[in-house]
Amino acid sequence: MGKPSDPGRKLVATNRRARFEYEVLDTYEAGLVLRGPEVKSLRAGKASLSDSYAVVRRGEAYLLNAHISPYEEASRENSDPRRERKLLLHRAELARLAGDVSERGFTLVPLSLYFKDGRAKVELALARGKKLHDKRETIRRREEEREVQRTMRGRRHGAR
Repeated sequence: MGKPSDPGRKLVATNRRARFEYEVLDTYEAGLVLRGPEVKSLRAGKASLSDSYAVVRRGEAYLLNAHISPYEEASRENSDPRRERKLLLHRAELARLAGDVSERGFTLVPLSLYFKDGRAKVELALARGKKLHDKRETIRRREEEREVQRTMRGRRHGAR
């Protein structure tokens, strides 16, 4: 269904609605600037990307509205769970994204949050919002695929 699992990659959170709500045109991998307790909370899998998005401002990218739950053992150092977090991208990628987002009405949506070789990463998608009829088309296609799988499964079990 997805990419083959990379041995150095540990998935923390996915944005399941993103591929349904948006037409993904291109993906980027960005590093994430975090505080210590946030890293521990991510390692425990306590994060959510629903309703989150990224913006490019003054040559820097930020992840907004991503929820990383406060780490229980670090009550004094915990910050706002939905705070703005800086994204680390190459300068050329930032310039390209800034141009695309400002000119053509695209948006930056996080698809997944994971650890790669011990570092927190976000898979960002340059995406365009789907219209209602596009969403219906996606649902129809998904249901057709399920029906085909169901009939194939029925044939396999019946042919014994």
